[in-house]
Amino acid sequence: MTRIGIVVLMVVAALASGVAAVGISPWWWPAAVPLALLGLLGSWDLLQRRHSVLRNYPVLGHARFLMERIRPELQQYFIERNFDGRPFDRDIRSIVYERAKGTDAEEPFGTERDVYQPGYEFLVPSMAPCPVPKAAPRVRVGGPDCARPYDMALLNVSAMSFGSLSANAILALNGGAAAGGFAHDTGEGGLSEYHLRPGGDLIWEIGTGYFGCRTRDGGFDPGEFADKAAHDQVKCVSLKLSQGAKPGIGGVLPGAKVNAEIARVREVPEGRTVISPPYHRAFSTPRELVRFIARMRELSGGKPAGFKLCVGSRREFLAVCKAMREEGTAPDFIVVDGAEGGTGAAPLEFADHIGAPLTEGLLTVHNALVGAGLRDRVKIGASGKIATGTDLVKRMVQGADYGNAARAMMFAVGCIQAQRCHTNTCPTGVTTQDPRRARALDVGDKTPRVRRLQEATVASALQIMASMGVTDPAQLRPHMLRRRIDPSTLRSYEELYEWLGHGQLLAEPPESWAADWNAADPDRWN
Repeated sequence: MTRIGIVVLMVVAALASGVAAVGISPWWWPAAVPLALLGLLGSWDLLQRRHSVLRNYPVLGHARFLMERIRPELQQYFIERNFDGRPFDRDIRSIVYERAKGTDAEEPFGTERDVYQPGYEFLVPSMAPCPVPKAAPRVRVGGPDCARPYDMALLNVSAMSFGSLSANAILALNGGAAAGGFAHDTGEGGLSEYHLRPGGDLIWEIGTGYFGCRTRDGGFDPGEFADKAAHDQVKCVSLKLSQGAKPGIGGVLPGAKVNAEIARVREVPEGRTVISPPYHRAFSTPRELVRFIARMRELSGGKPAGFKLCVGSRREFLAVCKAMREEGTAPDFIVVDGAEGGTGAAPLEFADHIGAPLTEGLLTVHNALVGAGLRDRVKIGASGKIATGTDLVKRMVQGADYGNAARAMMFAVGCIQAQRCHTNTCPTGVTTQDPRRARALDVGDKTPRVRRLQEATVASALQIMASMGVTDPAQLRPHMLRRRIDPSTLRSYEELYEWLGHGQLLAEPPESWAADWNAADPDRWN
């Protein structure tokens, strides 16, 4: 039975009970009044625009909000009794939701984390904090081979495809990017009208399926790529090598979500599950990868070109660095995706056990580029559970120039983590192609939430940096982030990790890097 049918049934039952109460017996009033109230509540749920759950589940959806109200008390109950052996961490989702709604995200009392627990990290405040900058700095993306550099915001929308997300979700995300002046990564699912209609800046991502620039046999079509990359809203072009949540396998879009529109955008058969290949057909060596990135930049008319990966073998990445030096060209940016990143469809073993977490990935890429003398040409983006200003500052300390957020942006447009992304039955209309369910996501309401979330998160990052005595991300240093090793030992990132000097791999590689650097071959993987 449809949601509208349930509400109509309640209204009809209320009217019938009211007639019976007037014409038969007043004992019908106890049934008529509650049914009338439920009918009015259901009608209001269908008409309101703020809560997607209530639009899809009138009346019943209020149970979720009731549970949200009592959740803090339940958490405290378990904390006090220590039933699970550890206290609850602060709910990051609550912070994101509040910031997206534009309400105060501050909470009373102190931290809920055990600051003496090994692994606890904190940023180092200064005794001489700085004023918070009035305007957020931007990152110039574009090396010496780039004719049309782009000034990237500190936080942007990470890669999420049309098909994986609904049209309304894409409209809200891009509308928020347009209003807030930040970039929106299309994901590998092609360039759709929903990416273009609101007018936000785009990073067009191309995956192994080459969706949107695809030949009949599934190869790369340079002519179609050049035509679409020329669009004014496309500010950068990006090649997806691997995804943090499932490195080594391609993306999956279930056939239930491949309607006629998705099939047209991706240039695939309607109704069939779309499985991207695990590897690229357009190149087969590190050298060919570097050449292909340069070709993408040329085909796009000189726009910044780069690639995204979840780091695995350090030796393979060093082979790419060697290829950059020998070819005399480099990507304008590299997005490092952490293994802790999310996805709507991936084998559990891949999500839990394959690929480097974001911290190790960033440190590997940053140090490899510095050691190879290439860091000044290549900007680094970080992607993987970035939701707060603290997350953003930590990643910039670890070597990133800017961050991309996916999960937090999904929260902003209404995601409640129902974990039904792959079933086409998302209760809030975020990850479904069912038009009745997708309708619940009101674009007009969710667009400003995306803008507010990005704005508040960047403002938080600037405030944190100011408390550290820093006015620009370029001033952040590894000693400003510290980790507890045991109850009596703290170490800074400067002490915990090795940091290479400019060109150090070219001159005299340190012993810990020498074997991988010497074995790295720009003409073969592994």
